[in-house]
Amino acid sequence: MSAAALAQISEISARDAPRRRRPRLNIPGGMGALLWLLVVVVPIYWVVITSLRTQQNFFTDGALVPPSDPTLENYALVFEKGFARFFLNSIIVTVGAVGLTIAVGLMAAYTIVRSKRPLAKRSLSVFLLGLAIPAQSAIIPIFYMITRMRLYDTLLAVILPSAAFAIPITVLIFTNYLRDIPGELFESMRLDGATEGQILHRLVLPLCVPAISTTAIYNGVNVWNNFLFPLVLTQSPRSRVLPLALWTFQGELTINVPAMMAAIVLSALPILTLYVLGRRQLIAGMTAGFGK
Repeated sequence: MSAAALAQISEISARDAPRRRRPRLNIPGGMGALLWLLVVVVPIYWVVITSLRTQQNFFTDGALVPPSDPTLENYALVFEKGFARFFLNSIIVTVGAVGLTIAVGLMAAYTIVRSKRPLAKRSLSVFLLGLAIPAQSAIIPIFYMITRMRLYDTLLAVILPSAAFAIPITVLIFTNYLRDIPGELFESMRLDGATEGQILHRLVLPLCVPAISTTAIYNGVNVWNNFLFPLVLTQSPRSRVLPLALWTFQGELTINVPAMMAAIVLSALPILTLYVLGRRQLIAGMTAGFGK
């Protein structure tokens, strides 16, 4: 075939080939995303640069201008005020509440999904009813029960109600996730002579790692930032957690804003790191089973 014929064939192919559609620019969507990015980033930027100012420069420098003389004195002041103790208390409360929530929620969801008893099936409605009860409406009965149990002003007084209000959403997530596991896996383990505890430990627990990560991150953020239960159920500095500790940096007539921003930065770092590392599993676990 001659070169002229090949050129003619190429020209015809190019003319007859369907034109590729250029992606259309979504200008409103892009502007909305940019606006949302500014709404999220600007406050974080302001908190960080404010934590690096002195109290005098806070009133003289521009709000969004980088500090002319950055300093770490505010972070040192935060640790002098007992930040390490408050930080440890927050970790104990968060780990305790999340661990208790996952243990109870996983066993409850397994019973709801695998049990053939009608009462077990209907118990899901009882758990879902807990989603409609705000913590503020139950704070008086909670305070009464905690004082009767002699747990007032202890970390356990914060752990128990925090776990109780996190269990409903945890059971809902685990239930939807367990329904995706084929029933043949459970039956094969029963034929091998496995008990319910062995099935839960060897089969359910490994397969539910994404759902466990989801509930751990979601409930961990809520418990870490919870202010109501520590405010009502604790009193002394030895049981104080980070949200209450931020009050330490404000007086009756004055407030040390840079020091408070430094405390906010330090308190947000662990939970922000946890969210960044597990955000994909968080979304996957939240949407598991909801498409059915």
